[in-house]
Amino acid sequence: MKNLKMKAARAAKDLSQEDLAKICGVSRQTISAIEKGDYNPTIKLCIVICKALEKTLDELFWE
Repeated sequence: MKNLKMKAARAAKDLSQEDLAKICGVSRQTISAIEKGDYNPTIKLCIVICKALEKTLDELFWE
């Protein structure tokens, strides 16, 4: 399932996939795969992404 909430939160902070990837210590391809729903990130990576985007786990990863 696509993660449109993560993509929207990233766009709202005016961050590219590359920018978010650098902040989180992963590749741009990883961020792209998460947004497309092709990759299920670890809880640790979810938390790092949430902190970078100033969102909660519920806001970005749970329905």
